[in-house]
Amino acid sequence: MAEVTLTIDGIKVTVPKGTSVLDAARKVGIIIPTLCYDPELSKPGACRMCVVEIPGIRNLPASCATEAADGMVVHTASPAVLKARKINLELLLSNHPSDCLHCHKSGECRLQQYAYDYGADFGAFEGEKHRYPIEDDNPFIVRDLNKCIMCGNCVRMCEEIQGNSAICVAYRGFDAKVMPALDTPLSAIATSNCVFCGNCVAVCPTGALTEKQMLGQGRRWEVKKVRTTCPYCGVGCTFDLNVKNGKVIGVTSTDGEVNGRTLCVKGRFGAGFIHHPDRLKTPLIKKNGEFVEATWDEAISLVAEKLGGLKQKYGPDSIGVLSSARCTNEENYLLSKLTRAVIGTNNIDHCARL
Repeated sequence: MAEVTLTIDGIKVTVPKGTSVLDAARKVGIIIPTLCYDPELSKPGACRMCVVEIPGIRNLPASCATEAADGMVVHTASPAVLKARKINLELLLSNHPSDCLHCHKSGECRLQQYAYDYGADFGAFEGEKHRYPIEDDNPFIVRDLNKCIMCGNCVRMCEEIQGNSAICVAYRGFDAKVMPALDTPLSAIATSNCVFCGNCVAVCPTGALTEKQMLGQGRRWEVKKVRTTCPYCGVGCTFDLNVKNGKVIGVTSTDGEVNGRTLCVKGRFGAGFIHHPDRLKTPLIKKNGEFVEATWDEAISLVAEKLGGLKQKYGPDSIGVLSSARCTNEENYLLSKLTRAVIGTNNIDHCARL
């Protein structure tokens, strides 16, 4: 593969031809701020936070959408670049709520972080502001379009990764906003293709999209993230359990080897069973018409005894086994071997509806 060598802030870096200036800078540890950029999505160059200065190129190009060229010289923190980024931030803040003190995304909001880094503040530009009602009728996602910075990440995630195209950018100029078809609520199943996967929430850099179940449950810096594997099916998606005071308050995306940051609705929003009062924590055996707690040895011995009796009295084909999609492939394989080799029947099926 052809390679190109360029100089970024005085550091020479060689990258494959076709690499963006942004990715080339990150290769040598130079951090360029981004709001609309995502490595898994197309690159619109919309937020202009990643602008850099390249002698010979007019204006300040977006590094995410500029291809690295051989001999190119790039300045990522020149006075012109820093000024442009601060102005871009102040323009975004001019139409943004100033409720950072109680915003759920505070502490993980990139707009908030960059405003701190570049000294941007509210009030630099005066003008009309949006006054959208907060949409909280969705069972899983709260949308506050007043905090939307029109980066388009949610739209591209839904279209390019999830493949649903449930939302799009409608209208133009100041009136432009992200919405489902016909400007209906996200929860309107009759007109929306939304499957409530929440992958749009995972790529939102601000508090425009938040997980409803986690609102008011804890600040981002109070939450401990525990990486684990989703128990709902055999795919093995990875996510972070958000834990506060020993209690799981929700699930957020991580960079999983199998799934990246994408999850289904059950994986992202189906963790309520963990602390549900009706959750089974020990095996139950019916005695005198009522279920009572038992040890695993007692339960397994009883099951073996009952299955052995049925097989001896009615034959192995009198027994049927139903497996579960919540088991791993290895567990289902062992259950299949038990059914066919030990019990002696092929009456085994699988239910993938969880």
